[in-house]
Amino acid sequence: MPAAVLGEDTSIPVSSITVRELNRRIASLLAVPDTQNVWITAELSDFRQSGGHCYMELIDKNETTGIIDARLRGIIWASNFSRLSARFVAYTGQPLSTGIKVMVKGCVNYHASFGMSFVISDINPAFTLGDVERRRREILERLKTEGILDLNKNVEWSVPALRIAVISAEGAAGYGDFMNQLYSNPYSLKFVTGLFPAILQGERAASSVIGALEAVNAQLDKWDCVVIIRGGGATSDLVSFDNYDLAANVAQFPLPVIVGIGHERDVTVLDYIANMRVKTPTAAAEWLIANAESQLDNLRRIAADMLRTVNDLLSGCKTQLAYLEGQLPVAPVAAVERMKSRLRAASSALVAATAGRMAPAMARLDQMPQAMRVAIGNLLARRNDRLQSANALLDALSPMATLRRGYTITRVNGKVVSSVQSLSPGDKITTSVHDGVMESVVANIKNIGNSK
Repeated sequence: MPAAVLGEDTSIPVSSITVRELNRRIASLLAVPDTQNVWITAELSDFRQSGGHCYMELIDKNETTGIIDARLRGIIWASNFSRLSARFVAYTGQPLSTGIKVMVKGCVNYHASFGMSFVISDINPAFTLGDVERRRREILERLKTEGILDLNKNVEWSVPALRIAVISAEGAAGYGDFMNQLYSNPYSLKFVTGLFPAILQGERAASSVIGALEAVNAQLDKWDCVVIIRGGGATSDLVSFDNYDLAANVAQFPLPVIVGIGHERDVTVLDYIANMRVKTPTAAAEWLIANAESQLDNLRRIAADMLRTVNDLLSGCKTQLAYLEGQLPVAPVAAVERMKSRLRAASSALVAATAGRMAPAMARLDQMPQAMRVAIGNLLARRNDRLQSANALLDALSPMATLRRGYTITRVNGKVVSSVQSLSPGDKITTSVHDGVMESVVANIKNIGNSK
């Protein structure tokens, strides 16, 4: 389509430059002191080697979101790489690899074909070691704050611990060494093991071991402990075990956990929180054998103590039985004589006690008739006096005593007359005096008043 139709400016530029020239200008702009021989900190990504040279991406991540904020192509030329790599491994115990943080010195370079890159000439291994240790301390401090740091360390061991759940890479040399050491133990201890396969290196190691722990937990009653082992491998692979989620799972696992994933100088977070830390898979097997042998020794000592105690008891019983056998012919006779002697003594004591108690009782009994006569006479006299007093009082209060004083008792129809109102002319009345009774007929009734 013609340019005029599109409305574009069809005039020819006054001047132009090539891409090469533009790159040259960019390179000259970057070749300033602020971009040359500067120290930077970054995380390594897409780390690889080719032809003796080392290529990578240097990235910065947002601490909150984990999203990459900036990236820069990095290069270590072969002339420097072997020297820097050897020094880094000697100092940190791990090689340069993806995922670690570094402090590197270099110059910004702009290449016409490859673009901008950072050519590394030096590296500070102390920074990386410090970052690894800082991350490890942060994980341990978080576990401590959550109160789970020492949980697995305090899990009690079964006695003895012979059923072992093994978390290892299937077919790994370390697993083979562990099994060979365990089952060829010199004490013929019978162990039972179960392999729970897991990846023990790389980015998937932590999630893989967590999955294996969950599988063990699903059949918890079948095992006495868990062993996590790996044999050989790069020291850099141990970074995978400085993982909070994996550490939290091991710390809270209900069975004691043995960790043997590194060497003596290699330490991970798991080494701080597991119940037992050993150097190698073989060392893990040796520890389990020694632990079981120790328990077996305890059982042997207990059995020996029991046997000695039983023998002592039997020996004492035999001695006592022999003594009783010697005493058997004379013991019944001696016992009968002792009982006779005790019976005679008891009889004499009974006679003496009876005589001593009966003499005073007999004396009191002899005095009782006279005392009873006096007591009865006194009682009868008191009762007679009371009777006389009652008789005199009764006589004084009797109607006859009243009649002797001149009073009479008049009755009509057998009822005492207390008022003229109860009489009528012609009534027959009976009048009693102290020496007789008179009968008469009422001729007239005179009311003297004052009666109510």
